[in-house]
Amino acid sequence: MTYSISARCPETGAFGIAITSSSIAVPARCAWVGPLGLVVSQNVTDPVLGPTGLALLRQGLGAAAVLNSLTLGTPQPAWRQVGVIDRYGQVAWHSGAQALATAAVAEGAGCLALGNLLADDKVPSTMIARFEATVGQPLAERLMSALEAGLDAGGETDDEHAAGLHVAHIFDWPVVDLRIDWHDAPIGELRALWERYRPQQKDYVARAKNPGAAPSF
Repeated sequence: MTYSISARCPETGAFGIAITSSSIAVPARCAWVGPLGLVVSQNVTDPVLGPTGLALLRQGLGAAAVLNSLTLGTPQPAWRQVGVIDRYGQVAWHSGAQALATAAVAEGAGCLALGNLLADDKVPSTMIARFEATVGQPLAERLMSALEAGLDAGGETDDEHAAGLHVAHIFDWPVVDLRIDWHDAPIGELRALWERYRPQQKDYVARAKNPGAAPSF
């Protein structure tokens, strides 16, 4: 009951995921970003795939090798949808035969959209098209815009209630980690939260790097 857009920014090397679902608190189980890659795990979710995949990416494994390990290591992989993007922008994905219908996947250069229980099988390709049309904007904005395009294209068959926007760049901690765990319009609420956080993002990075010179709030 989830759809997502994941990508690596070729200009900065940052990794990001935007995700939404009718299930509560979906980002806590499904979206995993790090400075060397990302993992998205959805449909009937196995949350352990996220931290396990990030650890394998840190060891230098590529996306295809990581995906193979994850699908071999999870119970009943036919129920899983999993996506991996590595430091080279290589994309690998798995959408099992038991993924909730309608399930669909779309892939672009260094980006991936996965969905299940979709109102229209074109939702993932619509998200990829929007993402690719916003080259030059910050990665988080491109992901947010793509998620909105997925909603406009029909979204999922149930009402969305949770959404998240996550970006990792250089640091072990995410530079963007915004979550709406339960709301009647979570994507709109996530947009509002991103617009509030966006002008402050660099200041919080500055606080981590050089606290004596960073602005206070």
